[in-house]
Amino acid sequence: QVQLEESGGGLAQAGGSLRLSCAASGSGLSITYMGWYRQSPGKQRELVARISSVGNANYGDSVKGRFTVSRDKAKNTIDLQMTNLNPEDTGVYYCTVINEGSHYWGQGTQVTVSS
Repeated sequence: QVQLEESGGGLAQAGGSLRLSCAASGSGLSITYMGWYRQSPGKQRELVARISSVGNANYGDSVKGRFTVSRDKAKNTIDLQMTNLNPEDTGVYYCTVINEGSHYWGQGTQVTVSS
């Protein structure tokens, strides 16, 4: 079983920045991918960014060049630095990991960007 603890998020103005963090815990972790998805009002959940165990990162098209994902493999943590935020970035952001082939999700943290 994997537990995910998310932190960060909150309210920002357009053009501002926020940072999200997520820590995974559990016994015998063997995490391949860690990442962030988001669900905006009226939209399906979408990939924001994910990073593999060897540091290969993928980003959703709408956040490329603005968001940066990083991972501490030893600590099983992932951070998402979000810059140049816009109101379309508003949504619930979910931390996710793939551990031994199983997908785990955090409870989500709200990000609200005002214009």
